[in-house]
Amino acid sequence: MNLPAAGTLHVVATPIGNLGDFSPRAVETLKLVAAICAEDTRRTRPLLQQFGIDTPLIALHDHNEDEIAERLVVRLVAGESLALVSDAGTPLISDPGYRLVRAAREAGVRVSPVPGAAALIAALSVAGLPSDRFAFEGFLPAKAGGRRDRLQALAGESRTLLFYESSHRILDFLGDAASVFGADRHAVVARELTKLFETVLDGPLGALRSRIDQDPNQQKGEFVVLIEGAGDDEAAKLAEGKRVYAKLAEHLPPSTAAKLAAELTGAPRKALYGGS
Repeated sequence: MNLPAAGTLHVVATPIGNLGDFSPRAVETLKLVAAICAEDTRRTRPLLQQFGIDTPLIALHDHNEDEIAERLVVRLVAGESLALVSDAGTPLISDPGYRLVRAAREAGVRVSPVPGAAALIAALSVAGLPSDRFAFEGFLPAKAGGRRDRLQALAGESRTLLFYESSHRILDFLGDAASVFGADRHAVVARELTKLFETVLDGPLGALRSRIDQDPNQQKGEFVVLIEGAGDDEAAKLAEGKRVYAKLAEHLPPSTAAKLAAELTGAPRKALYGGS
């Protein structure tokens, strides 16, 4: 394999756990480029060493991407080929890198994907939820208020929803999701995908939270949470009506908020507010 004479930015997926998912093409590309831009060089270096890759590493993360993207593009324009990787999986999926990719494309540099593992797609493929239409939301805000606001904004969404979550927030996330979407809404929690302790649990949101709360082992690792969409039109209207009502009720009397929310969304007024 020979890389093109002109500089190319290769966006290279790395394993999310199982090293057997590292493609031969990805390994060869990383051996041949002039340098590898990595989110955390401390995590990427051991992976490269496993495959005999001694290409120089450049740290590229949220705090320095704007600063060094221009210098990297100069190298690309001059004819060097570079690679971009993240800590695990496909770059730019809830990871830095889009500024570099955009700058390279604006400079006329070829940007080429070397595809591979992505946790959200791996989870979707085994979840048993509708996969023809889905919405990926990544990590929600760490603070409870911001997280609930984002969930409320998605209450009427009919597509399958996918989220990333960390071990120290998974119970809070599931609790908030059950409160917003309803404890009976079907969901899947995929944990440590492709790794030794991989588990995929499914069931109603409320039951899933209770199950994970009772098993400390299920609270460890990296999570993808998938939540079934709002379903039929009436369910979607009701979910959206509740979201709008909650916002309006912060500033208006409950009866007025319910009347306006019903007019705006088509949701039944009595289902939003118990008053007459």
